[in-house]
Amino acid sequence: MESLQGHFLISTRQMPDPRFQEQVIYLCVHNDEGAMGLVVNNPNHEITMLDVFHGASLPLPKGPLPPVYVGGPVGMDAGFILFSPEDSNFTSLEVADEVFLSRDVRLLEIIAEGKGPEDFLFMLGYAGWGPGQLETELMDNGWLTVPGNTEILFHTPNENKWKMAAYQYGIDISVFGDVIGYA
Repeated sequence: MESLQGHFLISTRQMPDPRFQEQVIYLCVHNDEGAMGLVVNNPNHEITMLDVFHGASLPLPKGPLPPVYVGGPVGMDAGFILFSPEDSNFTSLEVADEVFLSRDVRLLEIIAEGKGPEDFLFMLGYAGWGPGQLETELMDNGWLTVPGNTEILFHTPNENKWKMAAYQYGIDISVFGDVIGYA
């Protein structure tokens, strides 16, 4: 299967795992060894960016703070930052054009100083799949895949990302899979 790195996984009504219902995952890695992605529309209601900055003994940046996201059920103590590049003086992985992933605390420090990327999402945890596991879920129609989109990733309200990620390709995800046809 061709790599889906940089694509959205959009949960369908056939998603058996309730943790992923109406979720959008941005796939950061997808290869023969498995896949890793981050949920981009599930804000954490218990931990805020204020908590993150205080916990890291960093100053608070000016302006409103974005939410912290539940990036997935694995490694909930691991922090990840998805961002649009402006400067790369820290360790990061280029996921797709204009989207990078980092766990480098120096990026969080730069954000705290108000000098970081304009567009970023901070997540705790991630979603992971072993070799062939994601492909099986795709065959079972648990996920719809579409190319990622920075407008949806960084600028669409969380409550609209699930529908908008599919709708950009003319798909009404709220009814996707409800109709079975025969040819």
